[in-house]
Amino acid sequence: MAVQKIVILGGGESGVGAALLAQAKGFAVFLSDRGTLKESYRTTLQAAGIPFEEGQHTEAQILDATEVVKSPGIPSTVPLVQKLIAQGTPVISEIEFAARYTKARLIGITGSNGKTTTTLLTYHLLKTAGFNVGLAGNIGDSFAEQVIADTYDYYVLELSSFQLDDMYKTQLDVMVLLNITPDHLDRYNYEFQNYVASKFRILQNARPADSFIYFAENQPILDELAKRQPDVKKLPISLQSTPSPGGYLADGQLTAKTQTQSFAIQQSETPLRGPHNALNMLAAILAAQSVGVTSEAIQAGLKTFQNAAHRLEPAGTINGIQFINDSKATNVDSVFYALSSMDTPTIWIAGGQDKGNDYSQLDALVSQKVKALICLGVDNHKLVDYFGGKVPLIYETQNITDAIAKGLELGQSGDVVLLSPACASFDLFKNYEDRGDQFKAAVKKMYDV
Repeated sequence: MAVQKIVILGGGESGVGAALLAQAKGFAVFLSDRGTLKESYRTTLQAAGIPFEEGQHTEAQILDATEVVKSPGIPSTVPLVQKLIAQGTPVISEIEFAARYTKARLIGITGSNGKTTTTLLTYHLLKTAGFNVGLAGNIGDSFAEQVIADTYDYYVLELSSFQLDDMYKTQLDVMVLLNITPDHLDRYNYEFQNYVASKFRILQNARPADSFIYFAENQPILDELAKRQPDVKKLPISLQSTPSPGGYLADGQLTAKTQTQSFAIQQSETPLRGPHNALNMLAAILAAQSVGVTSEAIQAGLKTFQNAAHRLEPAGTINGIQFINDSKATNVDSVFYALSSMDTPTIWIAGGQDKGNDYSQLDALVSQKVKALICLGVDNHKLVDYFGGKVPLIYETQNITDAIAKGLELGQSGDVVLLSPACASFDLFKNYEDRGDQFKAAVKKMYDV
């Protein structure tokens, strides 16, 4: 029997990991990236003897694959992927491919906002409790590469809608759906329902013994749940009621209850502030409880957690003006949470590559909190058109140092300059991390002057 051929489209972290796993499982492997590979990935492929190409896609090489593992960054609408689908070649994600080869229990976390914080916290709660746990998906090291040795008993996976779109048979033991708000609509034909359906793929293989944790006040989730009626252990989270089993915030206290365990802590005793982080923490606590982490271990883990960079991250204070890096806020909902957390006059830096944003949900917060808007992007017309007349002062720039200098000029002691862009970063930066790093570096440089 001929050796089956796996083609990997995209040579980033997930693609290179999938190539290494495919090789380890005895497949013929070919990796193709239309862009340029990072030097470290190129070296890894060469050392493993895996054939690859960059700067092009050789169709003949790709179309004779038994199966294709596609990077989540490549839309399924591109002609090459359409040809593969038309000829019946399965096109799957790295998560789907890797899940075939692990015995570990899987916790999958998705949502338009908050999934990175929730994933990191869930992983931290399991790890500090002594669980043998890996971290993968849309964060950290490649899931596929970790599965080659398959030494973990648990994986916590951050799952984007793009990864879910190419998952079909993966079975998750715990599923978390934090919220669904309009995002990435350019990938979903500008149809919100398509995006909702994508997020609900997290439930596609749910079994009655599995746990499903979700935000009960998110209308799109409730509407879709009513249609689907999944047979799964439901653990709703609420800011308005007290579901049991489930999780809730009441009088400053976080309470999480499963069928067998109850846990409570004052939010002020944890390192995360704001109602959005209450939801993230409740989801992580319920996920940890669902796999058997004790209340004592959860309490200890919550107190030692440090959130990732670029999420409402303090970047320094100059002349009494605090600078906050929230570069991860690439959609309107994230900005809503950020502005909700501000309790002093705010100079808001926004802009970048618009993804079909509707800014109307920010109206009340902007009128209460924002004294100036600095637009940092190549094309700011949508922000300027929308907030003109709503914000006392609007300033446009394509330079991050200029944006910070303007923030200093417009601010006074006690104010906040908040980078919370509401947009993708690709017009001026490599990614949101690059944008946040440049922001922090520019603040530091001005601090040192």
